[in-house]
Amino acid sequence: MTGNGGPWLSGVGLTPFGRQPGPTALEWQARAALAALDDAQVLATEVDAVICGYATTHGHLMPADLLAEQIGARPDAAFGMSAGGATGLAMVAAAARLIRAGDATTVLVAAGEDRASGQSGDVSTRTLAQVGHRRYEVPLGATVPAYYALLASHHLAQHSLTPADLAPLAVQMRTHAGPTEGAHLRAPVTVADVEQSRMIAEPLRLLDCCPVSDGGAAFLVSAEPRGGRAVRITGIGEGHRHQHICEADFSDLGARRAARAALRRAGRDLDDVDIAGIYDSFTITLAMLLEEIGFSAPGTSGADAARGSFDRTGRLPLNTHGGLLSYGHCGVGGGMAHLAEVVTQLRGAAGARQVPRPPRTALAHADGGVMSAHVSIVVEAA
Repeated sequence: MTGNGGPWLSGVGLTPFGRQPGPTALEWQARAALAALDDAQVLATEVDAVICGYATTHGHLMPADLLAEQIGARPDAAFGMSAGGATGLAMVAAAARLIRAGDATTVLVAAGEDRASGQSGDVSTRTLAQVGHRRYEVPLGATVPAYYALLASHHLAQHSLTPADLAPLAVQMRTHAGPTEGAHLRAPVTVADVEQSRMIAEPLRLLDCCPVSDGGAAFLVSAEPRGGRAVRITGIGEGHRHQHICEADFSDLGARRAARAALRRAGRDLDDVDIAGIYDSFTITLAMLLEEIGFSAPGTSGADAARGSFDRTGRLPLNTHGGLLSYGHCGVGGGMAHLAEVVTQLRGAAGARQVPRPPRTALAHADGGVMSAHVSIVVEAA
């Protein structure tokens, strides 16, 4: 994949996130999908491939066919995908490959879930905990926050940090969510608020963790630009180094590999990135990804946030919609919101949250499992 042409990301559909009882997972997917089609000025009957993400509240065996039927599409290809939090960007990567191979021209990528209102917290916790090793981790009662707490303990000890050093990342995400319509959490917080929030899995407190949300997201990926506001997908990279934390190589989790591959294929480097969307299920997730990718030196991402490096006016505007930590997390659609936001910024259509220096090149990165699956995508303004 080079930086000289498409595929193109022509349509974006993103619903508000939050606790919104009523719509099912399929209905959230359809809402986002129809919004993306409308944004790209494409009819459902023009779609020749549909890729749909999994939903923990709706275990249908054929989610893409179901969604296609719901919106009136009759695609030649339709399939579901599951790579944890990296699923959304992995689906976009698959769409781009279908187009480059000549197997499709108009691909709808969608996900959505009633994760907050469609199941109890206990069920959600047990379901997500299955990313752990079935023999060595799950039987011990570990949860996803507990797995990430292990990462946090290791990271803080390695770099002689305290939990307070992660807090500025949560504060920055909430600051960005403030003017973002549709964000799950918009009230400002301070470092002290983070430190005083209740403990979830030591050393991670409530405000170190993303909220569970309802909502959906979708993209229309095309061989030619559609709708008049398309951006180019110029680079894709992936890294899948382990599944279980007990098998992880902390010197190479896969994020650096994915980002470097995407940038290399785009003909860019880190210094060319004007704005970023980086997965942030927990403050430690964001810290480790920023540092492994290279946007921050080891152990310094929290300090960078505290000094304003990731603000809209900083050296690298980051998760300007509020990220998973504040815009919210509805499953696969949560990771897709990062890409939706950088595309919106590249279009100059972010309104009150628009960064003042018009961005030209953006990098989005998603993580699935416990730092297990990594996908990076570079998108550039036309």
